[in-house]
Amino acid sequence: MPNDLNSILAIGQPTEAELHYPRPGLRRDRWTDLCGAWEFGFDDENLGVCERWFASSPPAGVFDRLIIVPFPPESRASGVHDTAFHPVVWYRRTFTVEDADRSERLVLHFGAVDYRAQVWVNGSMVASHEGGHTPFSAEIASVLVDGPAQVVVVRAEDQPTDLRQPRGKQFWREELRHIWYHRTTGIWQPVWLEPVPITAFEEVRWTPNLDHFGVEMVVRLNHDAPEGARLHVRMIGTGTDSGLTIPTPWRDELRRLVLFNRDRQMGAGRLLYWSPTTPHLINVELTLSAADGTVLDRVDSYFGLRSVEVRDRRVPFERRADLHAPCASAELLAETLLAAPSVEALREEVLLAKSMGFNGVRIHQKIEDPRFLYWCDRLGMMVWAKQPTPMFDDQAAERLTREWLEAVRRDYNHPSLIAGCL
Repeated sequence: MPNDLNSILAIGQPTEAELHYPRPGLRRDRWTDLCGAWEFGFDDENLGVCERWFASSPPAGVFDRLIIVPFPPESRASGVHDTAFHPVVWYRRTFTVEDADRSERLVLHFGAVDYRAQVWVNGSMVASHEGGHTPFSAEIASVLVDGPAQVVVVRAEDQPTDLRQPRGKQFWREELRHIWYHRTTGIWQPVWLEPVPITAFEEVRWTPNLDHFGVEMVVRLNHDAPEGARLHVRMIGTGTDSGLTIPTPWRDELRRLVLFNRDRQMGAGRLLYWSPTTPHLINVELTLSAADGTVLDRVDSYFGLRSVEVRDRRVPFERRADLHAPCASAELLAETLLAAPSVEALREEVLLAKSMGFNGVRIHQKIEDPRFLYWCDRLGMMVWAKQPTPMFDDQAAERLTREWLEAVRRDYNHPSLIAGCL
C-alpha cells in the first residue's frame, strides 16, 4: 500500500459502524451508546456504599456535578478537570429500554474503568471488576423495572498512591514532575448497551495458518445451541466469497477452514496475505440459526492472514522481509489523558503515522482502544503492545498477569499486533 496520504485515505473511508462500534471484532447492528453526560460525585470519605449512593433515590447532593463520559475527571474534556487526589468517584445516569428489548438478554458493556469498578442497575449490583485497562460486562435484564426509564450507577476506586496497580505513566503524587502524567480515574473507554439473543455468540477467535492457506476458527456461545441448530460462516474478501454450514454446534466449536484449494494456493491466495503494504482483511458474517431456519444470532467479525517472525532485524510478512519502521505512541493527551478525544481521532492518528512513512507503532505503557487497533489492521500499521506496569512485588505481579491475560484475550484477532511486552 502506498504511504502517501491520499492513497491511504482512498482505502480507509469508514462506515458509521466501523467508526463507532466499540468492539470491532464482534459487531452487532443493534446497540445504544451510553457515553455523554452523567451525574458525578467525589467520595473522598468513602461513605457512598454505606449511604447507599447506588440506590434509585440516592441522598440529596451527592451527585453534585456533571461529567462527560468517557473522559476521566482529571481531564479538561470531562468538564470536571480536577487533578487532586480523589480515590473514589461515583457516576449515575438514566437510560431507556424499549419493550421489544425486554424479551432478550440485555448486556451493559464497559470498555475500561480505572481501577476497580462496581456497577448497580436500579439499585441491584450487576458487576464488579478489577483492572483499569480491560473490558467487562453485565447482563441486566433481570433487574429492569417497569417503564422505560432505568438507572445505572458506577463506583470507581483508583488509589493514587497504590504502586501495585498497573498504572503506566500515571503519577502517584499530586504535582507533576519529570516524565510522569496526571492520573486517569474511573471510566475512560466507551459504555454501551446491547440487546443480545437468548442463545448468542460470546467469542470468536481466528488463528491463521499460512502453510495450509487456511484459518482455525473457534466460536464460543453463551450456552449449548438447541438441537438442530446451524452455524453459517460466510467469508467476504477471499476473491470468491465462500460459506459453509456447520450442523448442531456445541457451546465451543473449533474448525480448521481451508480458504483456497491447491490450484490457488501458489497464486491468488498469496495476494490475500496481511502485511503493512497490503493490509488485506477477510470479513466474516456468522449466523446461528434454529432448526426451522429462524436466526438466533448474527455477528460480523474479521481476520488477516499473516504470521510473524524476526529475521536479521526485520519482520517478514508474505515471506518477504519488510523493514520495521515504528514510532512510539504515549497517547496521554492534555485534553483527555488516556481516553481518545473522539472516534475519528483514533483513525486520524494511524493515518498521520502512515503519511509520515511509519509502518509500526509501539504503544507506551497503555492498552489501546480496540478501535485504534482496528484502524491499524485496516490501514497496515504493525503494533507492539505494552502492558502498563506497576512497582513489582508478588501482589503487583498477580494484578499485572490477570489484566494482561484479559488484554490478550480481547485483542487476539488483530493482525496488526505483532508483539507484546511489559
